[in-house]
Amino acid sequence: MKRTGAEIVWECLLREGVDTVFGYPGGASLPIYDAMKNFDIHHVLGRHEQGLTHMADGYARATGRVGVAMATSGPGATNMVTGIATAYMDSSPIVCITGQVASQYVGFDAFQETDVTGVTQPITKHNYLVTRAEEIMPTIRKAFYIARSGRPGPVLVDICKDAQQHSIDWEYDDTPIAFRGYRPDLRPATEKIKQAAEMINQAKRPVILAGRGVLMSGGTELLRRFAEKAQVPVGLTLLGIGAMPASHPLTMGMMGMHGESWVNEAIQEADLLLAFGMRFDDRVTGTVDTYARDAKKLHIDIDPSELNKNVPVDLGLVGDLKEILEQVEPLVKPADHEEWVDHIWCKRKESGIRDIQNLPDSGHLYAPHVINDLWRFTEGEALVVSDVGQHQMWTAQYYRHDLPMRFITSGGLGTMGFGLPAGIGAKIGCPECNVWVIAGDGGFQMTQAELSTAAQEGVKVNVAIMNNGFLGMVRQWQEFFYDKNYAATPMRSPDFIKIAEAHGLTGLRVTERSQVEAAIKQAHETEGAVVIDFRVEQEDSVYPMVPSGVPLDKMIRRPSPIVETARDR
Repeated sequence: MKRTGAEIVWECLLREGVDTVFGYPGGASLPIYDAMKNFDIHHVLGRHEQGLTHMADGYARATGRVGVAMATSGPGATNMVTGIATAYMDSSPIVCITGQVASQYVGFDAFQETDVTGVTQPITKHNYLVTRAEEIMPTIRKAFYIARSGRPGPVLVDICKDAQQHSIDWEYDDTPIAFRGYRPDLRPATEKIKQAAEMINQAKRPVILAGRGVLMSGGTELLRRFAEKAQVPVGLTLLGIGAMPASHPLTMGMMGMHGESWVNEAIQEADLLLAFGMRFDDRVTGTVDTYARDAKKLHIDIDPSELNKNVPVDLGLVGDLKEILEQVEPLVKPADHEEWVDHIWCKRKESGIRDIQNLPDSGHLYAPHVINDLWRFTEGEALVVSDVGQHQMWTAQYYRHDLPMRFITSGGLGTMGFGLPAGIGAKIGCPECNVWVIAGDGGFQMTQAELSTAAQEGVKVNVAIMNNGFLGMVRQWQEFFYDKNYAATPMRSPDFIKIAEAHGLTGLRVTERSQVEAAIKQAHETEGAVVIDFRVEQEDSVYPMVPSGVPLDKMIRRPSPIVETARDR
């Protein structure tokens, strides 16, 4: 049958199981939008292309399906770059479809022409420039295959306007995709599986480092059984939170720059590190030359380029984490590491941490108070989407996730402004979830226009702004390392209540801890999105903290009990 290139785009999206597209139309994508209403796909109109790309990312992380974002050429496409880079760093599967000027004008600096494939080459798994209608179907099919296979990630498809307009005789081809040289189903040899099991069986002080790969492989239940059988304590990366229930007795908590002191110390004392689906990021390791010197290292990752990239390992296994653990686990003997586990828990007790359910109230409103109260009032079941900054670290520390895939944040790129749009995408993908966005006053203002998207779509997200009047994390570094020279970090914000009301939404303000519970309850009971302006202590800092260039266990502790909620002294 005859189909235009634009119609083929939508037909292919339907065939890939797409039900939602996050987009913003423009001149070079008008043919695609002209054909849109003939297809049963919900289009969400964002307010900025960066925001809609974060929405596709949040949708993908919440659902496990490929998120789709769409924009026009030139500035529309370049506005997507931050969202694409965010997805790339965190291995999030999205497909971005952009319009491009007509093929005869490519390379001639036409109006709104940008070489977006050149711009995004370093931050996509792959990208394509499509100049003919005949190329649209095979290209989109390849894009989805690449985005979701192996180590997931973003793929961009740039389609010239004349390719969208041209009609061809067309029939869908569902022949299995195959690429020469791209084999994302690599599996380790049986001998390596046996070697891995032997390393685990011989260890006396093992530690599991669980990353996002555990969640993406669907391996959370298997990880729990594995840890229990071998009695191995589990540390979590920021993006690995939820891979092991926070309440489990073998879960130590988050590792790294703002991780728990006892987790970092356990890593430094371990004789075997089991790195499961994580990449030894610099925020996890501290200085590499002092990192876990006495530990052998076993690394399992789906991406072979990650093995020995940052930290040399004794054994590397390439493949899907769940599939490899299914082979290793039967060979692992039940073990008793009670002395080692008790040693770690003694460290935790000695650190001075208080019962997270009973943080005392000294009369001030601190962000940890708010986040801990939010955890209790939501019974730990909310899908929490965090922006980037101090509140992000406090969320990781004080909101205890027992359920997998319920914490979404920008880890690798650390993108301020990610929270609100990603929360909207997550809620659209998982409408049954109670979605809370936790943001700072700085990051929230970067993408606050997406409140209009939430209002137009009727998306029920609750936004908790930790408003301290600073770019908080940068201010903390200035306090610690730049003699409190608060250059360009004090921030004046608009009235967030009026901002919410201007969008037809509900805004609330909280200045005392006694008001927190009522505000959270009101947010739950209010139809539509709610913005809560929490006026928290201005110069509180995240502890502990591992400064750049020092060993992982050389942390800055809270110098005195200034704040009674101190996690670590």
